[in-house]
Parts: sequence; structure tokens; C-alpha cells
Amino acid sequence: MSQAVADLPENLESLRAIIAAQAAELAEANRRLHTRDTLIEKLKAQLALLRRARFGASSEKVAREIEQLELALEDIEASAGETAPPPVRKAEAEKNKPARQPLPDHLPRIEEVHEIGDCACPTCGGRDFLKAGSVVSEVLDYVPASFRVVRHVRRKMVCKGCDTEIKAAMPSPPIERGKPGPGLLAHVLVSKYCDHLPLYRQSEIYAREGVELSRSTMADWVGQANALLAPLVETLRAHVFAGNRLHGDDTPVPVLDPGRGKTKEGRLWTYVRDGRPWADETAPAVAYFYSPDRKGERPRKHLESFRGVLHADGYAGFRHLYEPKKPGEAPAILEAACMAHARRQFFDLTVAGPAPIADEAIKRIGEFYDIEATIR
Repeated sequence: MSQAVADLPENLESLRAIIAAQAAELAEANRRLHTRDTLIEKLKAQLALLRRARFGASSEKVAREIEQLELALEDIEASAGETAPPPVRKAEAEKNKPARQPLPDHLPRIEEVHEIGDCACPTCGGRDFLKAGSVVSEVLDYVPASFRVVRHVRRKMVCKGCDTEIKAAMPSPPIERGKPGPGLLAHVLVSKYCDHLPLYRQSEIYAREGVELSRSTMADWVGQANALLAPLVETLRAHVFAGNRLHGDDTPVPVLDPGRGKTKEGRLWTYVRDGRPWADETAPAVAYFYSPDRKGERPRKHLESFRGVLHADGYAGFRHLYEPKKPGEAPAILEAACMAHARRQFFDLTVAGPAPIADEAIKRIGEFYDIEATIR
């Protein structure tokens, strides 16, 4: 008998009072869970609506609202994880248990074997056991990134005939006479441009590991890496524009405006070559361009060497690309209008209220999507 059971009173009225108090606590816990679940569903619905509007005119403001809602959702779910859930029946728990995704097969497996030490059987007290197999469970763990020093030891030899000294060759460093190896340089660049982690924050993170890398030093590395990677960027762009079908779009990006204490709006232009939906085996790739404005001359310059079909939205700056340069000539670029942008206009009508014509349009566009899915 456990100590908790032994401490229960023998008086029937006292037991009823304990049961009634526990029932009230359980009801209150269920009420809080219901309130929390309702709030979570409300936040998820708001997130879904904001994500649909993310690429509208106020995308930057919407993105900030999405971030705030996601943070609120994280806080609620984290707080729920701090409190123990109310007891539920085993059958109900199995029914409501969400299906867990299997851990990825490509990850390395580190096996830790837990042996049974000197013990006695909890039932009969015996100490003679037979092997009965193993129980295997997997947890997902993370090994933090770490620094290392690579020592390049170059062997030397001296010619017996003329005393000429020769040394073994070593890989060319990404930055001449620089300290960063290619792995560190790639990490700094990916952290800055893909994960939006400024150099001063990276410097603080590395300092916690006992490695002093100043922001100015890493800024110099970024500049030299930019020059080093320029030929690769040009080759990538040439590959993208060598295709005969492109997807093109642009998006606003906030850009620091020193001296004014705020940001200004720039544009990031994206051109995608990807023929995988129609079984093209050419490697897909993306070319990016930045401009401080959204003038029509920007895509005209980007696509001056392209010949083929451009799949894009209805941005007015693209229109002149579809016009022939001389009367009677075929245009160098053919327009493929974006069905997703057209569908969005009908969808907005259905959100505002009953719109049978818009519903029918969405249904027919969905049939186009079904055909595309079959082709793929």
C-alpha cells in the first residue's frame, strides 16, 4: 500500500469531501484547458488569415503581426507544458494521442546501452535472470555547433643534388592570409543572409564559446567573400536565363537608411528556373537582384538576354516585355499570366460574403489544378 493511500481518512464523509474537492479541481482544470484550446484555435485562424494577406500591399506590417501571434501561441503552449495534465482514462488517452512523426532516417544513430545492475526480482526476490531481449526507444538530441582549429602541416624536402627545398601544397584558403576556414566563412554568411543574424550578434554568440571575433573582422570577411563568390553568381544567373521558361516576381524589403533613424523600402527581384513539374531534368536554380525602387526598367535590364515564356503577376512593369520591339516581329518574351493571382481576387470576394459566381470560378480553377497535379 502506498503512503498516499495509507494517509487517507477512514471516515466516509471526509473521503466524500476529498473526492468532491478533487472533482472541483478537475472541472476547473478542464475549464482552463477548454479556454486555452479556444484561444489557440482563434489565434491559428487569425494566423491563417494573415498568411493569406502576407503578400498584399502591407506585407511588412502583416509579417510583424504574424510574428507577434506566433510568439503568443508559443507562450500559451509552453505554459500548458509546465502544468501537469489532468488524469485521463488509458483508452481515452490512446484515442486522443496525436500520431508522432518518425525521426528522420538520415540522421546518425548513437546507441547508448543501459545494463541492468545487481538487483532482485520485485515479485519473488530472486536474483537468477535470463536474457529477454531489449526495449529500444529513440529521442531527438542536438549537438551544438563548435569551433575547431585545423593545423595544416606541410612536409618539406631538400634536393640532395642542389639543396633546393620544396614544400607540400595545401588547399587555397578562401581569404588570402586570412584565418577563417571555408566552413566558418560559410556559417557566417548563412547566419547573416539566411537566418538574418547580424554580425554583432554572431560576435556575442562566439564570445560565449571563448572565441573573440569582432564585428569589423567578420564584416571584412563578408566583403571579401562577396568578391570571391561574384563569378559563381554570374554563372548561376546565366544558367537561369538560359532556360526558355521563367517564373518572375518581386517583393519589398526594408533597407536601413542611415541618418534618418528608420528604414526605406527596396525591392528584391526573383527569377526561378524550375522544370521539374514537367519532368525537365535540368537543375533548378534561382537568380536574385536588388534594386532601390520598383521601376519598370529594372526587369527590363534583368531580362534583356532572356528569350522565352515569363510566368508572372500583373505588375505593369512587366507589360513592355511582352511587346514586340519592331512592328510585325514576335515579342522576345511571351506572357504566362499567374492563375494564383487571378484566383486570389475571387477568393477575397467569397470571404466578404456570398458570391456564387466567384465560388464557381474558384471551383473551375481548382479543376485546372487537378489536371496539373495529374500531369506532375
